[in-house]
Amino acid sequence: MPVQRLNHAVLYVRDAARTAAFYREVFDFQTLIEIPGQAVFMRAPGSTNDHDLGLFTIGAQAGASGAGRSTVGLYHLAWEVDTLAELERLRGVLAERGSLVGASDHGTTKALYAVDPDGIEFEVSWLVPAALITPAETSGPPVAPLDLAKEIARFGPQTLGGVGVSIPVMPA
Repeated sequence: MPVQRLNHAVLYVRDAARTAAFYREVFDFQTLIEIPGQAVFMRAPGSTNDHDLGLFTIGAQAGASGAGRSTVGLYHLAWEVDTLAELERLRGVLAERGSLVGASDHGTTKALYAVDPDGIEFEVSWLVPAALITPAETSGPPVAPLDLAKEIARFGPQTLGGVGVSIPVMPA
């Protein structure tokens, strides 16, 4: 059987409690298990996974990740949100925290890029529902600057993203 979805991600961080606080404050992740000084396991709101994020403390002496700059390694994780209104809200939260590092329009995906307290990059994205994908989304440049206000005006702030893409369409 093919892979169905990503179940969870595990990150090595300088301080799992500090990083857990970031994901709790920004994304409302819930702490499920905390092993003080060692690890934290968290779940995203609405998730049915055992956990979505595992964080392991490796200490303040840990160097920054060189992945993509000087070493191979994971570039980023992408967290999907349901609406453009939520993407806009998170843009404000991430900018306020000094975490926001970019925003891109990938045609069928509208994305923000940010970093956690250890500089580990992640993406927050909204996916154009399959029924609303037009040739403009699939034939444009692979990456363009994100004009979030324009996308909200076009699709609406509360349009459920990912339907027919990452969220199965239920038969009528």
